[in-house]
Amino acid sequence: MALRVLHLVGSAVSEFYCDLSRLYAQDCLESIANPAYEFHIAYITPDRQWRFPADLSHEAIATAIPLPLAEAVQVLTALKIDVMLPQMFCIPGMTYYRALFDLLNIPYLGNTPDVMALTANKAKAKAVVAAAGVRVPQGELLRPGIYPQIIPPAVIKPVDADNSLGVALVRNASDYDTALKTAFAYADEVLVERFIELGREVRCGIIVRDGQLVCLPLEEYSLDKDHKPIRNYDDKINQDKNGDLNLVAKDSTKAWIVAPDDPITERVADAAKKCHGALGCRHYSLFDFRIDPSGQPWFLEAGLYCSFAQKSVISMMAKASGMALEELFQIVLNNALYFK
Repeated sequence: MALRVLHLVGSAVSEFYCDLSRLYAQDCLESIANPAYEFHIAYITPDRQWRFPADLSHEAIATAIPLPLAEAVQVLTALKIDVMLPQMFCIPGMTYYRALFDLLNIPYLGNTPDVMALTANKAKAKAVVAAAGVRVPQGELLRPGIYPQIIPPAVIKPVDADNSLGVALVRNASDYDTALKTAFAYADEVLVERFIELGREVRCGIIVRDGQLVCLPLEEYSLDKDHKPIRNYDDKINQDKNGDLNLVAKDSTKAWIVAPDDPITERVADAAKKCHGALGCRHYSLFDFRIDPSGQPWFLEAGLYCSFAQKSVISMMAKASGMALEELFQIVLNNALYFK
């Protein structure tokens, strides 16, 4: 009998996150199609209604009957779902909706709601990994009306926004007001960090295999200390003239896989494993590090997502290591089903 896999797609927050979720989930549905799996889709919209479309086309979503939570739970029960694959990127999707499946006793791939909530808050995640001995940039957490004490250059970040929304590099104290105003448009709290001069910037992915943490090949971002010292929203996502999202970060000119014998790999992998353990991650994890000119890694943030799409970062890292997407999915699926 085929394993019944539910793809939890959409967003309870915005159409932007709905589109981003749908983009990755569609790639996943096409990439891991297999007679061993019976796929089902639950699509959440910002009005908190549930839909169960046959596919992720705009037409199928539009014609699916919207249901409140109570009725959606009845549908989920009737479907007898074996496992859920989270494809939601908004904070409620990463937390409340995953917790619902804990209540329903339906296992799911990836990290638990408490871990997702912790890592969605950049300041809290920094504090936890720093306590584990991982280097983090000096920082301070601000609410409106409080002025930064860190002397520029500094990086301004909304504490819980994603995709570099509202992020800015401040070179002069006179630029703080504008940068803070922008950042506070995306969050109630803002993190101000001492700017780490650019050597390199990389991302490290980890999967749990046979109970062991396996670090995948690093991904490096294209940055320049003079013209592009930090990444911003335009380096990650854009919209075409039809309003459809495109993943700019997947362009080979924006990022590439680091050779496994690169000297930085071992130092980053060691720090990433500490982060994984300190934050309480399971199944897989993903972390961004700034590498200063001396070669020292500094933790920037965690992004604990994997949609098992060809374009998912962990999927691309696994492919670079010689692991097919189908194998990666099976490894994490087994973790979810048998090693909760």
